Amino acid sequence: MKLKSQIQRQNAPELDPLRIGTGWKEEDLSKPQIFIESTFGDSHPGSGHLDKLVEAVREGIAENGGFGARYFCTDMCDGESQGTDGINYSLVSREMIANMIEIQANATPFDAGVFLASCDKGMPGNLMGLARVNIPSIVVPGGTMAAGPKMLTLNELGVYSARYERGEIDAETLHWAKTHACPGCGACSFIGTASTMQIMAEALGLALPGSALMPSESEDLLAVAKESGKRSVELAKEGLLPSQIVTMDSFENAIMVHAAISGSTNTLLHVPAVAHELGITLDADTFDRLHRNALFLLDIRPTGKWPAEVFYYAGGVPAIMEEIKDVLHLDAMTVTGKTLGENLEELKHNGYYEGCEAALAKFNERFGTSLTRSDIIRPKDNPLGTGGSLAVLKGNLAPEGAVIKHTACPKEMFRAVLRARPFDSEEECLDAVLHHKVEKGDAVFIRYEGPKGTGMPEMFYTSEAISSDPELGRSIALITDGRFSGASTGPVIGHCSPEAQAGGPIALVEEGDLIEIDIPARKLEIVGIHGERKTPEEVAAVLAQRRSTWKKKPLKYKSGALRMFSEHAVSPMKGAYLAFDDEK
Repeated sequence: MKLKSQIQRQNAPELDPLRIGTGWKEEDLSKPQIFIESTFGDSHPGSGHLDKLVEAVREGIAENGGFGARYFCTDMCDGESQGTDGINYSLVSREMIANMIEIQANATPFDAGVFLASCDKGMPGNLMGLARVNIPSIVVPGGTMAAGPKMLTLNELGVYSARYERGEIDAETLHWAKTHACPGCGACSFIGTASTMQIMAEALGLALPGSALMPSESEDLLAVAKESGKRSVELAKEGLLPSQIVTMDSFENAIMVHAAISGSTNTLLHVPAVAHELGITLDADTFDRLHRNALFLLDIRPTGKWPAEVFYYAGGVPAIMEEIKDVLHLDAMTVTGKTLGENLEELKHNGYYEGCEAALAKFNERFGTSLTRSDIIRPKDNPLGTGGSLAVLKGNLAPEGAVIKHTACPKEMFRAVLRARPFDSEEECLDAVLHHKVEKGDAVFIRYEGPKGTGMPEMFYTSEAISSDPELGRSIALITDGRFSGASTGPVIGHCSPEAQAGGPIALVEEGDLIEIDIPARKLEIVGIHGERKTPEEVAAVLAQRRSTWKKKPLKYKSGALRMFSEHAVSPMKGAYLAFDDEK
């Protein structure tokens, strides 16, 4: 098989001199040419260290007879943009990263690719891009940052901030938390979207076994990067494509892992979007179906006790998979060229788990703890829960669905009838919550924050303000057509679809309407009007009348990326990816 890169050299005589001018040696031109894409940049801790991993990848490629070319498309940080209009650019940045990968990888043919990312939109953007390009590919997850002193992690900052706003802590305490929550590079040390998507990359079979969520500045991760570089050269020669690795069985494996780790609700945006790039239809109902009887095993923040740094020390994705292997497709192909089952068996004999145990011992020494692997990843006969970790709710309020992470929701709110308090922006809602204008028994709505509204930002500060309040966190719900951070906890329901800007029922809710939440029954219903219970037929008639006078809001963004997103994004429950009219 003649490599694509060598065919291009014959067809484009300018290619060789241009690459020599870039710094390639003449002997490099005939080697397998590997596309190295990363989100490296000074944008945030999740990407600031990736240059070191890129160089390790290049070293591995060179040792195996290939040549690696570095390309970059850095990502933004949701955390740095929280509370500003900057967060509106978060979800659309995923699309732009995928677009740039398509452009960079297809402008000049490569024989294989290595993709490095750590965080919320960088990892799904890379997964979408590599699926779209569909050249032999391997993913290097960028790892997790270490926990700070007293095991402080960034997800706790929202609580510190809300407590400060309410006068419960002083400025010095808040300052201490701010200056110690991020002691180094890597994804934030909890099972937020960044950590979840690293885990999804491995669970899909696209990263080396055990590589997801390693300590970001460890020698172990550098070794994985180098090994991934070596493997990419072999993939180039084998011609093993992402479309041959990632099948519906792979996605079902990933969803079962997602349930076991209580992964971020944003995964319902990202995994279906990756599937779409591969021509596979995957909807939120698949998540709900697989989660219903799944085991929840991982005792890591925000739903558990420990920082995500310990995930790898407990055995990482392979240890999770060992506990749930009876529900996995063990014959699914992976980037190693072996099946999932073969990979899991090999790890038992190659020293992987012994290395994890040694690292856990060092963590225990550092913090004075005595954690064991089973304290972090529960054995299947002693799970934290048995109903997965999320639910898709439907009803006349969300005909296409809405999502809740029920493992982070107080049991008191699993069934409730609440009074509607609608707000048309997060800013208005947050002010009401912080200044005690929201009462026990309210269903607080934030609407017009979906993809077509403002780009589907996270409602992080509002959710944290609610969950950090001992009374409100157990007596009200927050419902939105926007989304939540993977760090969010409490009675929060997102992705309500159709969204308000598209004329969904959430746009028609008025003050005092009665809202029924029933997580076990998967219901999200308007059951009353202005405080009075009504029959379903009566509610439907009122909503029809309100719809007749409803007017779509003018677009907030008149140009640029967010204008494009508002016009072309599909429903959140389909993945909120950009689509042409004939694809919607």
